[in-house]
Amino acid sequence: MTDDSDSTQSQDTTSSPDTAAPYSPSRRRFIKNIGLSGLAAGAASTGFGNAVAAETADAATHGPAAGTQRVSFKINGEPTQLDVTPNTVLLDAIRHNLGMPGTKKGCDHGQCGACNVHVNGTVINSCLSLAVMHDGDEITTVEGLGDADNLGALQRAFLEHDGYQCGYCTAGQMMTACYILADKRIGTSDRDVRDAMSGNICRCGAYKNIVAAIQDARGKVSG
Repeated sequence: MTDDSDSTQSQDTTSSPDTAAPYSPSRRRFIKNIGLSGLAAGAASTGFGNAVAAETADAATHGPAAGTQRVSFKINGEPTQLDVTPNTVLLDAIRHNLGMPGTKKGCDHGQCGACNVHVNGTVINSCLSLAVMHDGDEITTVEGLGDADNLGALQRAFLEHDGYQCGYCTAGQMMTACYILADKRIGTSDRDVRDAMSGNICRCGAYKNIVAAIQDARGKVSG
């Protein structure tokens, strides 16, 4: 697990005034400012747009440094070029090279789903994929679903249904949920949703609320 500030924190639901009223204005502000900040606010913050532009400009001006390889792809609709070492995984390129922290490093073994992103419309574990394998690809991260001022339908549903507690797994949950909602081969029952989401682990156990959020977003999420 990383040392991100949004790492798992225990919550006392019996004594906290915010948790006592799940839909109170104070709790909504708390969730929007803390829970979603690492998931949906990347596009609105000073981070990823400037980071993508800086990386692309630097790559265009200089050749790859010794020991690195140039890779070009679109991320959340923005063309970018990166010079990465051959062993740099896509997750690290997204988080560190591009400064987009919404995608989380959980188990680092492809077992928890916290790092899930879309590549050419398919959901993958970004911790298991090398960045150099994605030249020419189109990549979408949680920042591409919406931002703090303009939440996407799935993000709003997670907010309204309390589809998380610590929030660490939520980006990966949303990316998988977005994919299965667009895949007509996957059934629409709660059982179908749980089966399709089984690769995403929530240590806090918010599964019931996650399923409710996904079902609420059904028909509102585009592919």
